[in-house]
Amino acid sequence: MKRSIILPLLLIIIIPCLNAQKKEIAQARAFIKSGKNLAQAEKLMQNLLKDSANRDNEKVCIVLCDALRKQYEEGNMSMYLKKPTDTAALFNVARRMFASYEKLDSIDARPDEKGRVRPKYRAKNASFLDGYRKNLFSGGTFFIRKQQYKTAFDFIDMYLDTANQPLFESMHYAEDAEAGYWALYCGYKLHNPELTLKYKDVALKDKAREENTLQYLAETYKALKDTVMYEKMLTTGFYRFKQSAYFFTYLVDFYNRVMRPDLALGIINDGLASKENSELYLFAKCNQLLNMGRYDDCLAICDTLIARNDTLADAYYNAGVAYINKALELDKQHTKANANVRKQVTAFYNKSLPYMEKYRLLAPDQKDKWGAALYKIYLELNMGKKFEEIDRLLR
Repeated sequence: MKRSIILPLLLIIIIPCLNAQKKEIAQARAFIKSGKNLAQAEKLMQNLLKDSANRDNEKVCIVLCDALRKQYEEGNMSMYLKKPTDTAALFNVARRMFASYEKLDSIDARPDEKGRVRPKYRAKNASFLDGYRKNLFSGGTFFIRKQQYKTAFDFIDMYLDTANQPLFESMHYAEDAEAGYWALYCGYKLHNPELTLKYKDVALKDKAREENTLQYLAETYKALKDTVMYEKMLTTGFYRFKQSAYFFTYLVDFYNRVMRPDLALGIINDGLASKENSELYLFAKCNQLLNMGRYDDCLAICDTLIARNDTLADAYYNAGVAYINKALELDKQHTKANANVRKQVTAFYNKSLPYMEKYRLLAPDQKDKWGAALYKIYLELNMGKKFEEIDRLLR
C-alpha cells in the first residue's frame, strides 16, 4: 500500500523538474540559433549543471558547448573585422569553452554496459579546438601584460594541460618550453611556490630564458628553506652564466653563511679562471681573503684593483682594514711591552692611514665604516688634531 502511494509522489516531483529542464534547454537552443542572448544561453546551462542531478547530463553539456562556441566565433569575427571587441572577455570565453568541451568529453568517454569506451564526439571536437588552442597561450601572455598573474597562469596551465587530456590524445602535442617558462614566471610573481614549480622541468628546456628560470627557482627554493635545491640552482646558474653577478654573488654568500669559506673561494677562483681581469671576481677574492684572515694576499689584490681603477672605494677600505687587522693581531700575540713589536704595529697603522683617508674621500656617506677605522688609526698614531675632529664627528 505504501509503495503505491510513494511512487506517484516521486513522479509528481520529477516530472516538473524534467519539464523545466527541457524548457531551459529549448530556450538556450533558441538563443544559440538566433545568435542573440548567447551569454544567457550559457548561464541557463551552467545553472542546470550546478544541480547534482544534471552534473553528467550530456545534452546540457552539448548545449553549453554550442553556446560558448557561438560566443567565441562571433567575438573572433568581430575582432577580425576590427570592430570594438572586449579582448579580455573573448579570451575568458575561450577558456570556458575548452573547459566545457573537456567536461563533455569526460561524459562522452564513459564506459558502456560492456566496459567499452567509444566517445562519439572526441575526434570532431578535438579537431575544432585544435585550431584555437594557441589562443589559450595568447590569453596567458595578454593577462601577463596586464599583471593579472593568477588569471594568466590559469590560461597557460590549461594550454599545457591539453597535452594530458584524453580529448586531445590524437594530437600528440609536444612540450612547449616557452609556455612552461611563463607559467613558472606567473607563479614566481604570485609568490606561490606550488605554481612556480609545477612546470619547472618544462621551463628549464627554454634555453633562451634559462638564466631567468634558474634565478626564479633559486629564489623560490630559498623561500622554501630548501638549501639543497637552492645551492643546486645557484651552482647550475653560476657555471652556465658566469657573466651573471646574481648567481656568483649569492653562491659565495651562501657558502660563507654555511661556514664553508673554502668553497666560496673555490667559486671565486673558478670565476677568475674564466675571466681573470674581472673586477667583480677580483674584488670578491680580495673580500674573501680579508674575511679569511689572509691579509697579505688581500692587500696584493687591493693594490692591483687600485692600479686599474683608482676610484674603486671598497678596494681602499679593504686594504685599510687589512693593515688594521694585522696590527691588532700582532698586538694580541705580544701582551708584554716590546719596542720592536710596537714599532711594527705603528707601521701597520701608518700603512692603513692613506687607504682609509682615501676611502673617506671617495665614500663620504659611509661614516659608519671609515669613522671607527680612522678613530682607531688617529688614536694609535697620536694624531691629536685629526683625532679630535673625528671624535667630534662621531659623537
